[in-house]
Amino acid sequence: MKNLFKSFWFNVLVIIAICFALYFAFFASLSQITRHGEELTVPELNGKNIKEVYSQLEKLGFDISVDSAYDTAFAPLTVLEVQPEAGSKVKTGRTIFLTVNKVNPPEVEMPNLLNLSFRNAVLLLENNKLQLGDTIFKPDMATGAVLQMLYNGRPISAGQKLYQGSKIDLVVGGGYGNMNLPVPNLINMPYPAAKIILDSLNLFYTEVWDGRITDSNAAVIYFQMPAHKNEQGYPNNILAGENIDIRIRQQPVNVGEDSLLQ
Repeated sequence: MKNLFKSFWFNVLVIIAICFALYFAFFASLSQITRHGEELTVPELNGKNIKEVYSQLEKLGFDISVDSAYDTAFAPLTVLEVQPEAGSKVKTGRTIFLTVNKVNPPEVEMPNLLNLSFRNAVLLLENNKLQLGDTIFKPDMATGAVLQMLYNGRPISAGQKLYQGSKIDLVVGGGYGNMNLPVPNLINMPYPAAKIILDSLNLFYTEVWDGRITDSNAAVIYFQMPAHKNEQGYPNNILAGENIDIRIRQQPVNVGEDSLLQ
């Protein structure tokens, strides 16, 4: 019985010793298992192409997760953002999160900029990730207001689909100031053509239709005030924004009549 008792405590001591040995062996190897103390510095990756970045991170032993966004200032497949940031100390095998510029920009709707101030129109373009192209000032009483929106030289309406980053030209009212214009000669000019000229010169007009009109597109201007020339035969001038009176009829003006009306 005494030998058996001694044998029992001996076995207990052996088991305890084995447990302590395993405990110390585990914590001694823990740094190797978790690579404790093995850290790498996240390199500067912003602005680089994703292929180059992938190769660089894989060589360093990092895992990689990729998301996408769009920025007009960068080429497609350019790295825009890195998490953790460049210079951070991380363990090997850590996941590096990349945000990469899209190949195809997403679409947005053209906002309505008409009659907005130029400043507010630019802010609205930027909020919709569109760019301001050329600014064209046109004589108009709506000084500083957007009169027209153009894309690739053509008018564009609110709601039309565009790619982010598209350039929008704005036609903006520049006021009339003291723009002194020669009075155009409208006599015998078809009514539609006369309207185009007057509108392009930012001149208002009061129109009176005389006689029987069978075709308004073929009707002509037979009287205007002010006239193209004064009594001395010199061209008359008019300020932008002022009014011209015109009278319209179906038949052209005769040669002799033309000289009297100008």
